[in-house]
Amino acid sequence: MKGAVLIVPCCEKGKGGGHLTRCIKLTKELRGMGREAYLFIPAGNNTDSFLKSLQFDKSLVLSEDSALEKKWELIILDRFQTPHNDLVSWKKLSSVIGIDEGGLSRDSFDFLIDILVPEKIGKPRANITSPLLLDLPKKRKSAEDTKNKEIRKILISFGQEDAAGLAFRAVNKLAKKYFNGMEVTLLKGGLNNSTSQLPDFVKVLDFIPNLADHLYEYDLVITHYGITAYEALYAGTKVLLDHPTSYHKKLAKAAGFTDIKKINSTINSAANRPTQARKTLWEENSCSSWLKNNNITSLAALVNSFSAQANRHCPVCGKDTDNRRIARFPERTYRRCPVCGIIYMDRTCPPPIEYEREYFFEAYKKQYGKTYLEDFSNLTAMAKRRLAIIKSLLAKNKSDKMSLLDIGCAYGPFLAAAKEEGFSPVGIDPAQDAVRYVQETLGIPAVQGFFPNCQLPSPNSQPYDIITLWYVIEHFHNCAAVLAEIKKLLKPGGILAFSTPSFSGISGRKSLRKFLEESPGDHFTIWSPKTCKKALHLAGFKVKKIVISGCHPERFPVFGKFAKSKKSPLYWIFLTVGKIFRLGDTFEVYAE
Repeated sequence: MKGAVLIVPCCEKGKGGGHLTRCIKLTKELRGMGREAYLFIPAGNNTDSFLKSLQFDKSLVLSEDSALEKKWELIILDRFQTPHNDLVSWKKLSSVIGIDEGGLSRDSFDFLIDILVPEKIGKPRANITSPLLLDLPKKRKSAEDTKNKEIRKILISFGQEDAAGLAFRAVNKLAKKYFNGMEVTLLKGGLNNSTSQLPDFVKVLDFIPNLADHLYEYDLVITHYGITAYEALYAGTKVLLDHPTSYHKKLAKAAGFTDIKKINSTINSAANRPTQARKTLWEENSCSSWLKNNNITSLAALVNSFSAQANRHCPVCGKDTDNRRIARFPERTYRRCPVCGIIYMDRTCPPPIEYEREYFFEAYKKQYGKTYLEDFSNLTAMAKRRLAIIKSLLAKNKSDKMSLLDIGCAYGPFLAAAKEEGFSPVGIDPAQDAVRYVQETLGIPAVQGFFPNCQLPSPNSQPYDIITLWYVIEHFHNCAAVLAEIKKLLKPGGILAFSTPSFSGISGRKSLRKFLEESPGDHFTIWSPKTCKKALHLAGFKVKKIVISGCHPERFPVFGKFAKSKKSPLYWIFLTVGKIFRLGDTFEVYAE
């Protein structure tokens, strides 16, 4: 069962009511989905009347003391601009997700969701950017009504608070010159401005219940950048914006809305200007495609899909770091440890990959053109090359029937080769079908389980002479614990050997972002030969040999497309360059 969610809105006086409204709605919808969710409002914030107007259960509101008493799986901050000290405090309690975060601490959030912050402004890029996560109006203008360019009915609304007094400013500035003969409704928000000086044709209201579903009734909405602006666009209503802050102006310009200052002849001419913002609601991008593919149609559905776990320590060297992110994708955030240099991943939910039969057959064939067992002879030949290196490193300590543990042994090609070469091998793998094959077909001891939380097989006495992990080490969420356990299991002078993808290969150098985006979702750590040496040194190992592998001439930039065939001279030129400059996308490491 997924854990509890704490939602923290911006509710300080002068910041408007949009953030609080959104958080109240999010809390209600999450609870409607069966997720335990609460709203955080600090003591002293007078929001009782507002909560009552939105029919929100006050028992779901927590203050500082009660929030600290619970265990949270997620904390959602919809704070506009979160102070750094506040973020640090929240991160001590759980994984933290920022919604439309515009503060200087933006890059320190575990995950970011931008609904109203355009990609041009949202730097660094968020995990998900899409206005489709807005709860858009159900009622919209007909196709024929949207063609009507004449402005007759206007709504002026700047939120529940309107601390800058923009609604009254808009009327006083535009009424005499532009509003003659029009029906104008003004929502005055929380201000008590005098309405005696307003023209008689201006209708003043405190609020309109369920405003979003009434926006289609108007020809024009004058507001600031925010939810109402997008709701109006979606309803088919024209929009002009004024700005309470320079940041709102910056957001509006980046999103492509028309500024109220563009009125230079008639309000019709300004309101009917082509607006890029209308396109962004329906614009297809990687985030909107991801949302559609996962059947996520609302912010609540997205948050409810999360069961996030963010690292507070480097998963390889274990150092306590709070590193800035180097890349974000819908389900993943990547950071780089400044101590050991390893790149590691935080996820919003566990990876969907299971290490059973399909992983070695359908998935393997899709990547390599043949199933794992069909590739067995090639894998065994590769294993013998690796065993030759291990033998050379163990020459001084060589003994009969050296014990070897292969972690993530799969269907056992390395174990089979080790047995042929005179080693005493055992294996471990989470896939039951693979372990059965190793035991019954190859006749080699093996156990099913996840290292290090399992009972290890031991044909001879521990510790082991050799422990190997071929394309396995990147799958561990807590690699520091794995390395510590391996060190305990190895004899003094014993060999740790593994292979893994490299972010310093040609693909990573060409585009690190694309390399990480295409990295499998269950690769929690990304290594390089250089960072590997430092990380293993910190874990108590000494690297004896590194072999660069996975050179792909066709992946070179610009001319790589002409190097796909071995018949091409460029293939051999790029292959040679890749080997000289160690540009392989994978590598093997042998450490003592």
